[in-house]
Amino acid sequence: MRILITGAAGMVGRKLVARLAKDGTLNGRKIAALDLHDIVPPQPPVLEGVNVAIHTGDLAASGATQRLVASQPDVIFHLAGVVSGEAEANFDLGYRVNLDGTRALFDAIRLADFAPRVVFTSSIAVFGAPFPDIIPDEFHPTPLTSYGTQKLMGEALLADYSRRGFFDGIGIRLPTICVRPGKPNKAASGFFSGIIREPLSGQEAILPVPRSVMHTHASLRSAVNFLIHAAGIDGGTVGPRRNLTMPGVAVTVGEQIEALERIAGVEAVKLIREEPDDTIWAIVQGWPTRFEARRSRELGFVAEESFDDIIRAHIEDELDGKISA
Repeated sequence: MRILITGAAGMVGRKLVARLAKDGTLNGRKIAALDLHDIVPPQPPVLEGVNVAIHTGDLAASGATQRLVASQPDVIFHLAGVVSGEAEANFDLGYRVNLDGTRALFDAIRLADFAPRVVFTSSIAVFGAPFPDIIPDEFHPTPLTSYGTQKLMGEALLADYSRRGFFDGIGIRLPTICVRPGKPNKAASGFFSGIIREPLSGQEAILPVPRSVMHTHASLRSAVNFLIHAAGIDGGTVGPRRNLTMPGVAVTVGEQIEALERIAGVEAVKLIREEPDDTIWAIVQGWPTRFEARRSRELGFVAEESFDDIIRAHIEDELDGKISA
């Protein structure tokens, strides 16, 4: 089996590569080749007997996607994208990467005529207020950010190209991935991770929104599991609605902090400094809160049951089971 991953140097991409390297198989088939692409060189895994190729560059550049799909991979994980806050701040960049790059990749697959499984990472940002208390699968996507609009356009392309038989696509709408490892990025949602990640390492964190804000989260571990499951799911079972809202844990920021205190103690919570940010608050107010995610659960997608579990997953996977706070 040959696998192509765009955005392989990103947070989710790195973890997916590591998981595939550990498993050595996907959908019960041995991995023979990995093509890893990003704007910066991804770190190649050590995989005996596997041909690992590193590709760098702009997906929207002329000829870039044609070269990527020339080897006709069996599964393509399309993770490349500009994050929410950056897409809002830089309109041209967001559309170039999130829409033009996606369209270029999908069209290159169509022209190469080999119909792989395509797993596309979308976002709950495709939904916009006003919201019901719990958002059902049938709720109409009306994004209120450029990022959400770009992801919704990608979803529409995925559904249409799948309908036409150019590839077999599955779009997964990721909840906010928390706790994100490493340093903060330009995602407007970054504070959700920061108020947990930094205190666990004994560092101060900034909370720019009220504690009453509710949001849905899943761990990075669950995000990789979503991708792996989506790569092997029966497209016929999914049906024509190819984009699925993933399950997650819905909690308020205050409940996140309570979970942190249960696991790391009150001294960790004292490291959170509340500092309102009107720009971030304006974005957050347009985000959805809780989801039914019935279809994805019925199709076998599984996430954590509590925010405590999400914190524990971060401690186990990123901190070697140790807390600095």
